[in-house]
Order: sequence, then C-alpha cells, then structure tokens
Amino acid sequence: MAERKRRDSGPAIHPDVESVLLDAGTLARRVQELGAEIRADYGGRELLMLGILRGALVFMVDLMRAIDGPVTVDFLSAASYGASTQSSGSVMIEQTPREPLAGRDILVVDTVLDTGLTLRVLNDWLGARGPASVRYCVLLEKVRGVPPLFRADYVGFTTPDRWLVGYGCDYAQHYRNLPYVGVLRPSVYGGTEASS
Repeated sequence: MAERKRRDSGPAIHPDVESVLLDAGTLARRVQELGAEIRADYGGRELLMLGILRGALVFMVDLMRAIDGPVTVDFLSAASYGASTQSSGSVMIEQTPREPLAGRDILVVDTVLDTGLTLRVLNDWLGARGPASVRYCVLLEKVRGVPPLFRADYVGFTTPDRWLVGYGCDYAQHYRNLPYVGVLRPSVYGGTEASS
C-alpha cells in the first residue's frame, strides 16, 4: 500500500481514498445511537449477535460495547463478491456459527447492504434453524436507484453507490483498518466514477 498523506489539517487520508465519507467521530456517535435503539428493542433479553465475516468485525466490536445487556457473540461467513467489484449473483455460506440458534434472539451484523441478496439468503438459512427472532443491523446501506431485495431493521447510514473502504469495509482484503469510511478511487479497481 502506498504511504499515507495528510490533507490540510484533517485526518491522514490514504492516497487510494478519493474522499472521506464518514469520519471516526461520526461513526462513533451513530454506533452509540444504534446500540441504544437495539437495547431498547430487546428489553434486557439475551441477544446473540452474529457478525458476517470479515467486514463486520470492526463495526460489531464497537456495537456490542454500545449495547448494555446480555450479549453472546458468534460469526458466520457468507460471500458473493470475493475479490471482484461485482456480485456473483449467488451467496455461499462458508462458515456457520458454533452457538446453538434455536430459540435465540439473533441480531445479524454486517457492514454494507448493497443488493440485499446476502441478507435474504441468510434470512432463509437462519429461519430454518428455529430462532425466536432474527433482526438485521448494517452500518451502510447503498442508494442504488432500485430497492434492495431485503431490508435491514437497523441502518447506520445511507450512502452513495460507490466502492467504500475503511472501518471494516475492504477491497480485495485491503483498507479494513482505516478509521473512517472513504470512497475508493476508481483507478484502484478499474472502475468508473459511478461504479462500486
């Protein structure tokens, strides 16, 4: 990766990032708000948070600390992108949770709601395992001009349909550790200004 540079007096911006969409402070404030909403909705019931690897890790750690109440954590892996910038159109569940799912209140946590295909497939898969309830929380929902195939119960931010990196979001497994959400330069992935 190229060396970081500083623009004006703002935060260090990775040279592959065109612009910062959501800075660290904005992300932290919204995560606290989401935690309060979730805590109120579950009313003290134990919550099983299922993070979708690998992107949800950063967001999920901050979100679970914002929820005051009993929380159990597990992960699953479901993917439709790989190293591509286009969805394959099919979702593979590559890793399943170790925690029992039947009778549990489950909150699925992901970073980006794009087409909604991944969440729709997961909803069918989880529903077949007898949970008490399943809700979905995403950090970012892209505005694509067409409604997603599945809607999340909790959404941190709506964003333009661009390729976003940072705060867990990646391109080809890079940029997840950036402390902000930024727009990746299309030249990095061979896209155009409107691509994502």
